[in-house]
Amino acid sequence: MTPFKAYRTYEENKAVVSRFVELTLGDLDPGEVVIRTEYSTINYKDALSHNGTGRIMRRYPCVAGIDGAGRVESSSDPRFKPGDAVIAHSYDIGVAHDGGYAQYMRVPADWVVPMPPGMSSRDAMALGTAGFTAAQAITLLEHNGLVPGNGPVLVDGATGGVGSVAIEILAKSGYEVVALTGKEGEREYLAGLGARDILLRQSLDLAKIRPLDKALWAGGVDSLGGDVLAWMLATMKIGAPVAAVGLAADFRLNTTVMPFILRGVHLLGADSVNCPMPLRQRIWNRLAGAWRPDRVIASARTVEFADLPSVFEGFLKGAIRGRYVVRIP
Repeated sequence: MTPFKAYRTYEENKAVVSRFVELTLGDLDPGEVVIRTEYSTINYKDALSHNGTGRIMRRYPCVAGIDGAGRVESSSDPRFKPGDAVIAHSYDIGVAHDGGYAQYMRVPADWVVPMPPGMSSRDAMALGTAGFTAAQAITLLEHNGLVPGNGPVLVDGATGGVGSVAIEILAKSGYEVVALTGKEGEREYLAGLGARDILLRQSLDLAKIRPLDKALWAGGVDSLGGDVLAWMLATMKIGAPVAAVGLAADFRLNTTVMPFILRGVHLLGADSVNCPMPLRQRIWNRLAGAWRPDRVIASARTVEFADLPSVFEGFLKGAIRGRYVVRIP
């Protein structure tokens, strides 16, 4: 078997470390579909996993990378044939099953998404799990009654991957989007994605969150958690839905039941890992079509595979804007 390059995570002497290694297909976890990886990406979850910061990995050693896109090399499942363009993300990929930071992936056929027409591997990974989660969140919001005429929609963590994609999709769908960010210098970037207004996180007094505050928002996309989410819930309009997708600030939520029982606010969880395949395919089709976030895709930075480890620290420090794709040569 011909060896190939992979970025693999280990637990050694009670420490989590990741490094480039050479593997063969025989070293990879089982699956019906072998994919020649063309691109992967970097999500916040990937940054948490590479040195054990977030205890993301459930098994060691494991090839990291929760996303991958490329072409089928071989398949024992009739749904896929060599040369098919595909996406593989979520499920156990990159946390308990060898992932996308390798020149080859081998995964169960039920985890593989056919590439939508008009979308390339780079396009798909310019979105990745972060972009998919943003689209899943908006799908949930609309399913729970959000329409453009209801009023402004708040998106926090606005310069991150989820936030950036959410802003562009909402804006091109006719919503008035307010971007919540701690980065005053990113106003131009956020306005370019379609945000009508920018709200600085520093302007919020999160030490004094009222159970109910002035009703401002018709909906929200939250990737931070913690006190920002508590404040967001307290400032929702009657019947407004909020999609919670992340915990970049805090996994804890200190709030009351008052937004839910006095205003009928809906708190919705967007779980991209276990999203059913029919819905997963529909969301990817929308990302390739009417919801395609062209500005995010065009502005995504390309990282060479060899340079991958140098980027993680920026994600952990909150210094990253937009999306990064990893080119697997």
